[in-house]
Order: sequence, then C-alpha cells, then structure tokens
Amino acid sequence: MTQPDLPPTPPDVTSGAPLYSPARVRELLTRHGLRPTKSLGQNFLIDGNILRLIADAGGAAPGVPVLEVGPGLGVLTREIASRGAHVTALEKDERLRPVLAETLTGLGVNVVWGDALDFDYAGLAPGTRVIANLPYYITGVLLSRFMHAPGIVSATVLVQKEVGGRLAARPGDDAYGFLSALAALHGTVRHVRDVPRGAFLPAPDVTSSVLRLDFDRTRPLPDPAFLKFVEAALHHRRKTLRNNLRLTGLDGTAIDAALAGVGLRPDVRGEDVPLAELRALAARLGVVR
Repeated sequence: MTQPDLPPTPPDVTSGAPLYSPARVRELLTRHGLRPTKSLGQNFLIDGNILRLIADAGGAAPGVPVLEVGPGLGVLTREIASRGAHVTALEKDERLRPVLAETLTGLGVNVVWGDALDFDYAGLAPGTRVIANLPYYITGVLLSRFMHAPGIVSATVLVQKEVGGRLAARPGDDAYGFLSALAALHGTVRHVRDVPRGAFLPAPDVTSSVLRLDFDRTRPLPDPAFLKFVEAALHHRRKTLRNNLRLTGLDGTAIDAALAGVGLRPDVRGEDVPLAELRALAARLGVVR
C-alpha cells in the first residue's frame, strides 16, 4: 500500500545531513568508537519515512508527554522532539552519553540513564504516549508495564513481526495467546505497517512491525486473579482448557460442571475461548466474583 507523503525530518544540526542516513549513523558510531550491541537489541533506524510514520502514528505533537525506551543514537528521539513533544528517553547503555549529548542538543529531551526494567512507569504524567523502537529481548515485559501504568494512554512500538502478530491476534487465531489476551483486556491493538530489515543498521534477523496499542483508562485494571486464570488457561497450547486448569490444582469435576454451565465443550482449547466466556468460567469456579 502506498504511504502518504509525510513532512521531512529536520536535518541534524551538526552536519546538515539527516541523522537517520546510513552514512551519518556510521560516522557517529565510528567517531565515538561504538559498535551496536546485540544483547541490548541495538538496531538503529535509517529510514526517514518509517521514522515519520512512527511519530505520526504515535501522536507526537506540541505539548504531548512522550516516553521513549532505548533512544540509541537519538534518531527517533529527534523526530519526536522536533514536533514539540515533551520527551523522556530511557537509555541503559552509558556509552551513548556523548552521542545523545550531541544529537539531542537544544531539543529539551530528558534522558534518564538506567535499566528500563527498573523505571517507575506508574509515576508518569497522565496522557503519556509511548513511542519507541523496543529492545526485542524485553518487549513482552515492557508492554505489560505500559498496560499497567495509569498515566500511559497509548504505546506505538516497533516490535518483531511475530510479536506484533500475537498482540493483534483474536481467539481462534493461530497466534492467539496470553499476550493477545492481555492487550485486549487493556484496550485495542492496531497494526500500522510492517518494516523490512533494510530499514535498520545493522539489519536485524527478522522483519519488524509497527503496532499501536490504545489503553482504555476508563476501565478498571483487570483483576489479578483473572489474569492468572487466563494465563493458566492459555499456558499449554496443545492441552485442553480443562487440562490446563487442572494443572493449577482446580478439581476436575468442578471444571467439568463449570464448562457445561457456560456452554463450552469438555475438549475445548483455551486459545479458542473468548475472554467473556473465560470470565464466566472463572466466576463459576469461584476464581473471580
């Protein structure tokens, strides 16, 4: 599908060339003596159209509080901040201090140095939007943190295509699992577009996808007991729902009666059951009210 024309990214202030250009990225890495670290998921975007698309889809606009995880060289950060958003960027790799000091000069970005897994997401300002090229190795954990943070209203993220498929999957789909259910319990998921490997330097081993998750903050957060029930129901894809629940210690006779009570077959698999029916089943079993 043809993408609409998007406004150009401002050139990097130090060179006149866009910061996302492959030559500029290589020059920065070489001059600062850096190599991308695979264990930190460092694959830097070098496609200006993708950068602008992510910023647009994420709602980067004047005055909007934005959280970015893993700014790297500041490529996406500059695109977001240049639109007037108030950006907080979490970065773990201390080697990038001089790079970000250079590339984010004059943009008012608040860079927080430390592990994203240790950050207090609950303290973010109401209306915060996450816009990030997430480190692939902690994607699931971070998405869960975003979902549970009351101030975060959306997350527009670049993730592995496989993860994106799981996030957007519905009951009955091959990719449906606990991450799909978790996303649905907190709001809605929209697939924005796939991103080829060549849009990064170095190129990752997999295709990526841009997803936007919108969190419905008018809903109460899901009952932790129900989340555990759903996780157990979906834990082993090749087992029936009954057998998955038996592994939690629930009585088999009670499970059989509850399944019959909500009109589910005794051999149904958890990934084929809509969340509303799982909730009704959990209520019959006394897991939730």
